[in-house]
Amino acid sequence: MFFADILETEGLGNRSYLAGGVRAAVVVDPPRDIDRVIAAAARRGVRIAVVAETHVHNDYVTGGLELARVTGARYLVPAGASVAYERVAVADGDVEHIDEGLGLRAVATPGHTPHHTSYVLEEDGRAVAAFTGGSLLIGSVGRPDLVEPRLTERLARAQHASAHRLATELDDGVAVMPTHGFGSFCSSTQAGGEHSTIGAEKVSNPALIQDVNTFVKELLAGLDDVPAYYAHMGPANAAGPAPVDLTAPARADADEIARRLAAGEWVVDLRSRVAFAEGHVAGSFNFEVEGQLATYLAWMIPWGKPVTLLAGSAEELSRAQRELVRVGIDRPAAAAVGSPADWVTGQERTASFPRATFADLAASRERGRDLVVLDVRRDGERAGGWIEGSVHIPVHQVHQRLDEVPAGTVWVHCAGGMRAAIAASVLDAAGRDVVAVDDGYAAAAEAGLTLVASTHH
Repeated sequence: MFFADILETEGLGNRSYLAGGVRAAVVVDPPRDIDRVIAAAARRGVRIAVVAETHVHNDYVTGGLELARVTGARYLVPAGASVAYERVAVADGDVEHIDEGLGLRAVATPGHTPHHTSYVLEEDGRAVAAFTGGSLLIGSVGRPDLVEPRLTERLARAQHASAHRLATELDDGVAVMPTHGFGSFCSSTQAGGEHSTIGAEKVSNPALIQDVNTFVKELLAGLDDVPAYYAHMGPANAAGPAPVDLTAPARADADEIARRLAAGEWVVDLRSRVAFAEGHVAGSFNFEVEGQLATYLAWMIPWGKPVTLLAGSAEELSRAQRELVRVGIDRPAAAAVGSPADWVTGQERTASFPRATFADLAASRERGRDLVVLDVRRDGERAGGWIEGSVHIPVHQVHQRLDEVPAGTVWVHCAGGMRAAIAASVLDAAGRDVVAVDDGYAAAAEAGLTLVASTHH
């Protein structure tokens, strides 16, 4: 009997897989922190015999090279991918033996990247699961726009053809096991659902129910912003990522934190947005470890700039380190654990700002207060409608466009509160008066705020 275990990387909306038989297994698209994968194999009592990449990833740093080195596994990388290290170059139709009666067949599925390859797990010659990487996702497909603008339309057409190839060659009962799509920016639309099969995708996936021209037009129209750090992931993966070091960073005292802030480095407070608003080191930024820390910090920080992490607990700090190595932020310059009182020197004071609801915003507006409403949602979200009179700067651009925020107290909102807290911390660090709206966007209409519907569809 075969097994196929899902290894979630929730912060990035990705999945890796450990699949195999009684003695040996394959790992597909492993994360950078390979200790999790090794532990999963140990629980199953299997040897990792093969590590397989569906493509050179644009959204995270792979652990594949290191996992293969540590375990002695054969490292499969699509032949079309240009990489700087030894690997088994896989071409369409190649079959890799995994365990007794279990094989892994490579199927060329270009689209997400030109060299993208899916892997079909076969038990006694019969397909049982398809590791589809960034080709066929649950209810969607992987983005075709991450490689090169000139290739985007061609890759979108290839995505359609690849999805149809999988649907034609595989039985309806075959499990679809993608890498992207669980809140990942590598997904072209918000893919949903925990599990799927080829049969389920045939009746619901746009790639399989639309003609190619309709599919390509809608796919390209629906593409959202690309996180800036993606530009660094492909090159890191092609060069061969270094092993990770998750040991605790050097501890910083209040004086060192102040020095680093004065030098223009980033000091990141990982605590909850509630705790941060109540009191924090002036000049620090708030990226909650419970939020999409890796995505938003990596998106916003100037690449390579030293980062100091402030955490409420050692556990919070180690979690953050693990999340950050996955996107190539390898070693914090320093760190401190405790509370703001520990992080400021005697003469310094902690800063704070209020949190509010949309009802509070409506009440303030009614009282005629001079206030600025800043919407930090993405362009695609804003297109669905916005609060009348609000200014729009997506969260990942706020730190570069501070001069575009009008004078007055800035009430910052997003769709749920997490991104508003990031933006409020950036504005607060720049010396602006801010109020963080920590509320669900649906409450804006309920509070009586006038919403403007988008005029173009």
